[in-house]
Amino acid sequence: MDTVLIGLLGGLITGISPCILPVLPVIFLTAGAQPAAPGKAPEVIPAKPSRPYWIIAGLVISFSLVTLLGSLLLGLLSIPQSTIRWAGVAVLAIIGVGMLFPGFEQLLEKPFQRLPRRKVGDGGSGFGMGLALGTVFVPCAGPVLAAIIVAGATGTIGVETVLLTVSFALGVAIPLLVFALAGRSVAGRIRGFRKRERTIRIVGGVALIALAIGLAFNLPQTLQRLLPDYTAGLQRDLAESDAGKNALQLGGLVTDENRDLDRCANNAPELAECGTAPALRGIEAWLNTPNGEAIDLPALRGQVVLIDFWAYSCINCQRSVPHVVAWDQAYRDAGLTVIGVHSPEYAFEKERANVEAGMQDFGIDYPVALDNSLSTWTNYRNRYWPAHYLIDAAGTVRHISFGEGNYAVTEKLIRELLQDANPGATLPAETRTSDATPELGSTTPETFLGSSKDRNYAGAGEYRAGTGEFTFPETQPDDTFALDGTWDIETQFATPGGKSEGTIRLNYRGQEVRTVVAGTGTVTVDVAGGGTRTLEVSGTPRSIRLVAEDDPASGTLDLMVTPGVEVYSFTFG
Repeated sequence: MDTVLIGLLGGLITGISPCILPVLPVIFLTAGAQPAAPGKAPEVIPAKPSRPYWIIAGLVISFSLVTLLGSLLLGLLSIPQSTIRWAGVAVLAIIGVGMLFPGFEQLLEKPFQRLPRRKVGDGGSGFGMGLALGTVFVPCAGPVLAAIIVAGATGTIGVETVLLTVSFALGVAIPLLVFALAGRSVAGRIRGFRKRERTIRIVGGVALIALAIGLAFNLPQTLQRLLPDYTAGLQRDLAESDAGKNALQLGGLVTDENRDLDRCANNAPELAECGTAPALRGIEAWLNTPNGEAIDLPALRGQVVLIDFWAYSCINCQRSVPHVVAWDQAYRDAGLTVIGVHSPEYAFEKERANVEAGMQDFGIDYPVALDNSLSTWTNYRNRYWPAHYLIDAAGTVRHISFGEGNYAVTEKLIRELLQDANPGATLPAETRTSDATPELGSTTPETFLGSSKDRNYAGAGEYRAGTGEFTFPETQPDDTFALDGTWDIETQFATPGGKSEGTIRLNYRGQEVRTVVAGTGTVTVDVAGGGTRTLEVSGTPRSIRLVAEDDPASGTLDLMVTPGVEVYSFTFG
């Protein structure tokens, strides 16, 4: 029941958000403009009462299928994920042209002439329009939609996921249906509408073509940037409610295979019994195994296993990996098997060559699984980089540690499990790797510049995808960033959008401040009270240090970024 309720509420909130504004004029106009049958004058054909329902029904069905199954099916067929969206844009444009030119519309209807004419006229084209709208109508990625997308992308689709998706789509459809019915009502009440139906059809066709062009150039994102997201607070309250937390863990995330992981408290000082370790699923490739052979956890019975979820550009992982490497080197001969599961935060972290370069930098020679689809990440219900899952010789998860730190406890429990697996064995001395974990609250939190994970933004207005003009605020709080100039905000990075450089102002705390950048160009760093330096950027994403050891450990720095450079994130230590 929680699942359906959260889905409906999430959909309703999305349905009244700024995200739906681009499709409202199209739905309003086309719901009242019924296509004429071939050979008949448009003026004498009134809009069918069922047309708004057909349009919204098509939108709900296609949106649900594309959202839930699109990523899964396209992945299996090795087709780019944008294919469905571009197909929807093309269909909208074709329908719009058909509304402008009846002859072209008749040509489109020829393949369906064998169908009963009454069925086509009763709403076939309205349903087709709804199908096309559903493929391109991707609303704000709130918590409900995010849970659904993860499930579809990872192929872990259960009954509750389907219920969440359908209820979300129905929730979105309710406000849209109100606009569609309003369009039909206006068409029926205004006497001059039927006399000028041809004109209204032309306006509707132009609106469809304009929507298609706008979607092709991502103009709706620019529109959304200009409007305040008045539903953000509602979305946040929904996700943080007890019912929301329970419902949004589904999407195939909670299964019989991983349900018992709840028995392990994060960073607990003692071992627990947390169920059989979930399988390693959806691994694209294995590194550091003989001939790239896959590792099957049941085949490791008798060994103590440590699974480390990491990503090579994650600063938290960069501080954690040396401990994992030290444990592997110290305890491998004593019966410990370390498996690194590389689950990417960014698209560039899916590239095998980039991961291999990161492994070489860290001295990793234990097996690493490329979990590019986040299938194993999802099967373990993981949410953190890094995360450590300790499995005993019988294959049972005994300890979970999220984030940095807690290394002494984790090593103590590793040694305890090794002794249990081989009583009487002599273990090597404990490792003495220096713990570089920053004290909680002592540094600025990790900061992302992409629209999907933006955090700590202090400028005016909403931080959204698209190209826009930015200016620094008069006052800027600690631990925040702001932009100046023209910037193009993409899903995972920001890049100057004009011909001149853009500037990022960062109020920071941390002696080691780094940024992940890519592309070609330069980054000039000006640290208040410190030095100024220009850094060359070329090639794939990499982490570069911004604050030198002799610079202030807190303060303000300006980052002048030339066009062609992509800035992904800031990390602090």
